Formats: sequence, structure tokens, C-alpha cells
Amino acid sequence: IGNPFIWFCNGTHCNNRGKCLVLVFIPQLGYSGSVPVLEFPNSSGGLRRRKRDWVIPPINFPENDKGPFPKKVVQIKSNNKEVKITYLITGPGADAPPKGLFTVDKNSGTLYVNAPLDREKQDQYVVALVADSELKAEDPMEIIVKVIDQNDNKPVFIKNPFMGEVTESSPIGEVFMTVNATDDDELGNANSDLKYSIIRQDPELPGPNMFFINSVTGGIQVARAGLDREKNPKYTLEIQAADLNGDGYTTTSTVIITIADSNDNAPQFTEPSYTASVPENQADVEVVTMTATDADDPDTSAWATVYKIIEGDPDKAFAVRAGPSKQEGIIYTAKPLDFEKKSKYNLLVTVENEIPFVGILRTSTATVTVNVEDVNEAPIFSPVTKTITKPEDLPLNSTVVVYTATDPDTARKQTVTYKIRKDDAGWFSINKDTGMIRVKSTMDRESNFVVDNKYTVTVLGIDNGMSYDTPATGTGTLIIQLEDVNDNAPVIYEREISVCNRESSEKHLAVTDQDEGSNGAPFSVQLQGQSNSNWTAKMNATKTGIILKLRTLLDSGVYNVVLRVTDNLGMYQDSIIQATVCDCTGDDVQCNDKAVAGVGLSAILGILGAVLLLLLLALLLLMFMRRRGGEKKEPLLPEDDVRDNIYYYDEEGGGEDDQDYDLSVLHRGLDNRPDVYRNDIAPTMPRPAYRPRPANPAEIGNFIEDNLKAADNDPTAPPYDSLLVFDYEGGGSEAGSLSSLNSSSSGDDQDYDVFQDWGPRFKKLADMYGGGED
Repeated sequence: IGNPFIWFCNGTHCNNRGKCLVLVFIPQLGYSGSVPVLEFPNSSGGLRRRKRDWVIPPINFPENDKGPFPKKVVQIKSNNKEVKITYLITGPGADAPPKGLFTVDKNSGTLYVNAPLDREKQDQYVVALVADSELKAEDPMEIIVKVIDQNDNKPVFIKNPFMGEVTESSPIGEVFMTVNATDDDELGNANSDLKYSIIRQDPELPGPNMFFINSVTGGIQVARAGLDREKNPKYTLEIQAADLNGDGYTTTSTVIITIADSNDNAPQFTEPSYTASVPENQADVEVVTMTATDADDPDTSAWATVYKIIEGDPDKAFAVRAGPSKQEGIIYTAKPLDFEKKSKYNLLVTVENEIPFVGILRTSTATVTVNVEDVNEAPIFSPVTKTITKPEDLPLNSTVVVYTATDPDTARKQTVTYKIRKDDAGWFSINKDTGMIRVKSTMDRESNFVVDNKYTVTVLGIDNGMSYDTPATGTGTLIIQLEDVNDNAPVIYEREISVCNRESSEKHLAVTDQDEGSNGAPFSVQLQGQSNSNWTAKMNATKTGIILKLRTLLDSGVYNVVLRVTDNLGMYQDSIIQATVCDCTGDDVQCNDKAVAGVGLSAILGILGAVLLLLLLALLLLMFMRRRGGEKKEPLLPEDDVRDNIYYYDEEGGGEDDQDYDLSVLHRGLDNRPDVYRNDIAPTMPRPAYRPRPANPAEIGNFIEDNLKAADNDPTAPPYDSLLVFDYEGGGSEAGSLSSLNSSSSGDDQDYDVFQDWGPRFKKLADMYGGGED
């Protein structure tokens, strides 16, 4: 600073009414510049200022100062020699981290720095200076110490190495990549002003200085022609960045440049010519596969090949598609070839790349000779689909048409025979040698096989083939447009009507005719027989429907109305309409439904009531029978009747009830059995055949099951709940009958004295039956 005094005021001008701060620079021994001194002016009552009143410029101090330390930065002093002032500082670098970097002499107000400063760590420090006097303490004063930058940092490239790519056909001067370096020194001065340069190129082919770098921006561009990927696919550059506008610190980095391929090499056929044979009449048949080579970068558009047929195929009978490796060209037939028209093709094919060539390159070509093989072709009908018009009533055996085919194999001189393949109705026959089609059975336009008046017949033409070929068959389609004739009478659609016998309304009946055009409508109608006296009939306005009306009063009943309907050409048919005449008036037709056979609703309800009553009576009867059967029967023996060791058990089978059985009948003797009425009736069905017992025990289950089924289906078996009478045992037996069964009626002929000899256990029996006194 040139002037040793600089005035700072809180106003635009310094005058006697404003407080001014005088900044005085006093030369210091051993310092390259002057140390600034802040001096306060006189003030009555001591130093009086406010922080906001003083605008103090930053105090500059260089970084990396070598000392000695502590070193003076600035001095604050007052021109009032009569007042003693004590100075203190606070803030970062003083009493806050980094602590102790700045100190102040409390008596002189001199600010010291105690260590070298580093701008790259912190570019300025803000400390507060506090002045305290005996009279009054001042507000803190803010002092800014700005660290002056020095060139103490080298440039640094942001990458190492840099990767770049440029096509071999790139024009001179085109920037294809940019390098960049940074410098930690202060921006905007020479310490961080960088310059770029190329110091080495590897390889130096086809010469040095193939690339140029912009010293300011770092953009790299092609400097001269001659890049060739096939010869030198990669370059390595050593670049340099220097600060101080290129005269200061330097640093280096590597740039690897890949030369990208451009289409500067034309593909070449591996073979100059190809020969192949293809059968005629087949499309999409592979003819030949051609290959080519390309010196450009593989698997790129400059390497992939495209083939074109430029001569020898005016009809576009062939096409080319790429092979799987993209360096193959497959020629195939785009449509069937015809040996009889052309038996040989000479094709000229070129090969190029998917992208255009760079510069003018010579295109490689190859020739392809294609020989067409003759095959036995099917006869061809002319036309393939033939349409004719014939009346449907064409007489039998009359000629319909001659439908023939020609054999395209003219050199073979083959014969063609004919047959009908499809004739759904079976109306036609064909002469196998001439192709003449005749009527075999009567045609009918109204047949279900006819669609839109058209009947379709499929005809086959078969050649006789050669000794080494199978016969070939061609197909022709014959469409016969059948002309309608008046062969169908009109038909009334409705056949049943219901009308009232008083003031009856008109009934509309639709009339249809399978014939068309003038063979159908307009129709006319006439009543026939007795119908004419009771009914009226006329056609509607369109002559396609009948209006029928009852003209006289008829009793209720069903009447047959005979109507004769005639078409436009006089063909008629009598139709019977079943008319139900009901006893009613006008349009509200209500007829008694006689299908119920005269049974009214009340009768139906009565029948249902009678059925319910019968069911109720049957239920009551069943309940009465069950109650009667539940009455307790008188026991056969007293319950306390115990005789020696013989006990009476009245329960069998684990407590089954015997109330449903009258056990007294079991005590009847054979002489008291009731008379049985017998009426033998021969069954109408044969007796079932029972399966004999099997020898294998494993089949016994099937044996039982089969015989059970036979017994269940036996027509001679009695009803389930019938009384069965069996023969008494002993009848006709050598052992005689079991007369003991009759002992209940008489015991006179029995000897019970033997019980006396059987011991005390049989004493009771002996007393009961032996007639003993005891």
C-alpha cells in the first residue's frame, strides 16, 4: 500500500462529526513489507466505538511463510497516551481450533501468527479483537486475515489413463476426446493456470504428431491423415499439464486411443463361381451358400456382408438372405421354377457391407450357375375353376360339360385320365379318357348340397407318369350354377288355428315356395269341398299370405279346412288346416281343454282329498296293530317256577323281545296243526340254474354270491311273508318218525321211571313224570 494513512469512516466522507479509524503502516525490521497499524482517534470519555462503525479491509498474509515465528501481522494502537488499554483476541485460530495460531500482545495490541499458514486448508481467518480500558470496555473489533496463495501445488489429472476412440476415417481437426487436470492453488491466478501438451506418441506410425492437443481446453484431435485400424489399431500418448501458464509445476498422464474401424475394406468372395441344381416347381429351396471375407473389424456393420443378384434373374425367381455368420449369402428360389420354360440360369452376384464404403472401393462379384431339374408335373386344368350354368331338371345321361387338363411335361408325351373326386349328391359321372361329364341322377336346386344355387364338383386329372416316376395328379373345380324350374308347389306354414264361432277375426297364414323368381309368388288360393260354405279365403296384398275367416256360426269342435294354393305358373297343392272352433266371441279365443277328459277342478280336488283320507286310515290302522301287538302276553310258566337245576329263560339272543310272536303255537302238537290250503300254479319263467359247489375253496365266496342272486331271481319262490309248510322229518326214513315231538298231547306210552336211577339231580323230573308221591 503506497499511502501510509488510509481513513475508514462510517459515512461517505470523514468530518469532525464522524468517528474515523486511522490505518497506519509502520515498517518492521525483517519483514518484506509493512505491518499495518490500526490507530483509534481521541475520544472524550475514553475509546468509544461500535463494531458496526468500522469497515476494516482484510489483512493479507502469505502462506508457507518460513518465519521466524511468532511473526507480526498487524498492530492496533490508540493515540491517547493517557489511557491504559488491554487487548485480547477470540475466534478460530485464537481460542478456537486451530488454537494458538494467532496471539496478541495485551499491552501493545500487536497481532502475531505463530506457525506457517496453508491457504489450501483455510484461505482466511476471522478473529475478534477486544480493547478494554480503565474507563469503559469497547465492543469487539472483527479482523480478517486473508492467506495469500503461493504456487505450492502441482497439477493433477483427473484420470490416468484416459481412454479415447476415433475412427480411422475421422477428418483432420475433429476433436474426439478431452483431457482435464486440476490444481489446488487459488483459481483465477497464474498458480492454477494450466497448459496441456503432448510429449510422446507410440507408435510414431505412419509418422509422428498424428494427434494434436489444445493447450487450454485439453481437446485432442486428429492432426494428420493416415490412421489405419488394420495396421495400427491403438496409440498411446503421454500428455503433460503445467501451471503458471506452462512454466510452473508439471504432471503427466497417459492417453490410450483406440482406432475404430470404418468401412475402408471391401469384402471379397472366397470363390469366383458356384454351380448348383434345383428341382422345378419348388419355392424356398436353398440353391447355394456363398462366403466372403472382410479385413474390417469383425462383428461390425463394416464387416457384415450383403449380397445382391444384379444380372441373370429378370423374373425375380431367386433371392438372397444372410447366413448365420453374417459373412454368408444363401441364394434360394423365391418362386417355383419351370423346367419347360427355362432350364438354366446364370446369375451375377455382388457382395457389399451393411454400411457404405469409405471412399471409392472395388466391389467383388461371383457367378452362380443354376440348373433346373425336370420333375413329373401334375396335369393342369384350364381353367382351374370352371363355372357353368345348367337347369336343375337336366335329363339323365345328358352331357353337362367336357372338363379336361393338359400335361405341362410336353417332352414326356404322357396321357391324362380323369375321375371325380368329390360329388356329394352323386349326380354326375365322367368319362376317364375324354373328361366328358354326364348327369347320373336327377339334380335338385333345393338340395342341401346346393349353396347359393351352386353345386361344386372336384375333378382329378392323373397322368400315367414314367417308368421312374409316380403318376402326378392335378385338381380342377367345376361349379354348376343350377337354374330353377317350377318343381315345387306352394306350402302353407301354419297348419293349426283356433277361432271363435261368433264374430271371429281373420287368421293370417304364411305361404312358402322353395322355387324362386317367377316359379314362386304371386300365389292364389281356393277353398275346396265343404270348406267353401263355412269359410272365406283370400290372398294378402303381397300375394304371399292367406287371410282365412269363418263366415258362418259353427258348433264348437275341430274342423278340417282344405285350401288349394297355386304358384305363379299354375303348380298347386291342397293343404289341410286344422281349425278349432270355440264357443266365444271376437279375438278372445277361449276353448275348453278336453285333454282332461271332462274332469273339472272340483273333481280333481275331491280325488286328492280321497287319496289323503285313505292314507290317514292306513296310518291309523298300522298304529292300532302295533299297539295290540305290544300287549303283554301271559307267561307260559310262572316266573318263580324253579325246579332243581332247570331254569326258565324267557330271553333269547341277548334280550330280543318276543312280543311279536305267539309262543303258544309252538306248544301245539303235530296232531293239532291247522289245515293248509294248497293251490299249485306253474311259474311262467324257468327255474334258475344254481352253480355247483366249487372244488377250489378260494371260489366259495363267488359260489355263495352267485347262488344268492339266483335264489333272489327264482320265479318259483313263494312270497317273502308267506307261511311255508315243510315235510315232517322222518317221513320215509329207516329210523322212523320222532314221536317224542307228540309227547305234549299224550305221555301214556312213555317210561319216566328211569329218572329215578339218574341220581338226585333228576329227582324233580322223576317226581313230575314218574308219578311218585313226593
